Amino acid sequence: MLHVLPVKKGSSARAQWVVCRAPGRIAHRGLLRTGRSVQTCILGRSGISVRKHEGDGATPAGTLRVLGGYRNPSFRTFRGMHMLAAASVKIGWCDSPSHPCYNRPVALPFRASHETLLRTDRLYDVCLILDWNYSRRARNRGSAIFMHMTRQDGGPTQGCIALEPQQMRKLLPALLSGNIAIKVLA
Repeated sequence: MLHVLPVKKGSSARAQWVVCRAPGRIAHRGLLRTGRSVQTCILGRSGISVRKHEGDGATPAGTLRVLGGYRNPSFRTFRGMHMLAAASVKIGWCDSPSHPCYNRPVALPFRASHETLLRTDRLYDVCLILDWNYSRRARNRGSAIFMHMTRQDGGPTQGCIALEPQQMRKLLPALLSGNIAIKVLA
């Protein structure tokens, strides 16, 4: 169900992008440094945490790779979107720590708590799966940590990293190359 990007086992990223909290009192305002460019991003409502757990609203600190992702099939295409799986009303993401499918894509309908990947808002028009608690999964460590579009009002995420559509359009080809690691600093 998840279209995983082709990354060679043991390969390391050629570039590291850095995410940190922006100066000021608003915990969910972040900065994304991509080489020499610095731009804003949106973080979880609780800011960045080194002790991420399910439901805390924090963006996890650590080094995250893009594993793959989903796209809204009706969304205007960005360069590179063909590498993403098409979201549908039949695909969700389990966020129930007690379920065996925790932090995995699931077929809908699904009884346990889950995210719906085809949404009516624009958040998941491009939804990139970040390798937080995916490769080495632990219950209650956090699930559904994505890189996706910002909310219309610029409000916080539940722990993801959100980009404006024009930023996503510009950065998506590099993000899907498999050569980028995103280091989130606490």
